[in-house]
Amino acid sequence: MKAAISDEQKNDFSQGSVRRHIARLAVPMTIAMLVQMLYNLVDRIYIGHLPVDSANAFTGLGLTFPIVTLVLAFTNLFGTGGAPLCSIDRGRHETAHAEKIMGNTFTALLACSVLVMALCYPLMKPILYLFGASDSTYPYAAEYLNIYLIGTPLVMLSTGMNGFINVQGYTKYGMVTVAAGAVVNIALDPLFIFVFDMGVAGAAIATVISQAVSCVWVLLFLCSKKTSLKLRKSNFKPEARILKSILALGTTGFVMNASNGAVQIACNATLKSVSGVMLADMYIGIMTALNSLRDVVSLPIQGLTNASQPVIGYNLGAGKYKRIWQAMAFTAIIGVSYMAVVWLILFLFPRPLLSIFVEDAELLDLGVPAMHLYFFGFFFMAFQFTGQSTFVGLGKAKQAVFFSLFRKIIIVVPLTILLPRLGLGVNGVFIAEPISNFVGGLASFLTMIFTLKKMLKNAPPETTTEQPEAK
Repeated sequence: MKAAISDEQKNDFSQGSVRRHIARLAVPMTIAMLVQMLYNLVDRIYIGHLPVDSANAFTGLGLTFPIVTLVLAFTNLFGTGGAPLCSIDRGRHETAHAEKIMGNTFTALLACSVLVMALCYPLMKPILYLFGASDSTYPYAAEYLNIYLIGTPLVMLSTGMNGFINVQGYTKYGMVTVAAGAVVNIALDPLFIFVFDMGVAGAAIATVISQAVSCVWVLLFLCSKKTSLKLRKSNFKPEARILKSILALGTTGFVMNASNGAVQIACNATLKSVSGVMLADMYIGIMTALNSLRDVVSLPIQGLTNASQPVIGYNLGAGKYKRIWQAMAFTAIIGVSYMAVVWLILFLFPRPLLSIFVEDAELLDLGVPAMHLYFFGFFFMAFQFTGQSTFVGLGKAKQAVFFSLFRKIIIVVPLTILLPRLGLGVNGVFIAEPISNFVGGLASFLTMIFTLKKMLKNAPPETTTEQPEAK
């Protein structure tokens, strides 16, 4: 009869199959990310199928993405900074310090959420027009944001602190954190949007209520006896040294989301200027639909690469460098294979996939050729995800930040502005993305390979000795 395996043994990533550890973490983490995405995704689907003025309402909702992205950027500034450091401390069995990191992250998230709200409300109108709003789409965007921003502390705490559940190996509980809120959102959306006839405002109210449910769950769990690392009031007092480390590593997550926001702004503003007054709102709506579709199909590879981070971080702390290489290779092979299949599906069935988000016939007619351009060579994104996640798992903030900036800010934004003015028109906006996937993805991945080879070459013999998997 086999002895029961404790959570501590099961979550010792320095032993056993690396692939099994990543797969065990990836499934619930991917589901959790999908459920988390449903907060805004369901809103888009319902709003895109409103019986009246659905195109303008959908575009208006899309104009809020950069601000929503800004909220997520600040969430990742602290959440993705604290969680990997916590994972490294777990590998070193430094529990007390890991809990200090968690407590400081909580304080930083709460303070930052208040600051974001204070800045966004008074600047909302000029910002939305800068992002490409028109007199037809602005009312919908403002209606949504006025309510959504109320839940800023809720979404930042639930999303940012949920990472501390995942890095301990309790990914099923982490999945429940977002699943509970998403189920509430899915249930309330049609009620508020259609039954109560509240439209965009109803979508925002449902989202805030669902975020509150997720926030309560994650905080209760981290304070319970079930978790090995606990959220303690004694660790809430900010410590400069800890916050500096969190910010240094979390800058990666911040830059990734903030740069996404910058790309969205550049795309919307350029589309507004080059497509003409009559089609501007339509093309911004198309970009909203394409971004939504990209977010969905990218989830499995993001879940896989995110799952590799705690495994890489733990083995870094344990000095098992060969296992880091195994984790990276497994992630890259699965990621590229998956993305190649997705690219084929997107190429063959563009209209049915776009129809999930919108039903306006003209928008669909214009969206199909744009979709073919936007997703060309989509599998190169897997290299970007793998390189980025490996750098984060290794605690190499500078490299991770650089390649986030390189792909989005140095490549996509300039090309988005330049290509339409070189005779490509609106097509230039959609072509910029695949070019960045190719150049940025390969640059990030190849640099990461060089870094890992150097680590293996310099590693002491005992740190690369693989122990047999327990029977």
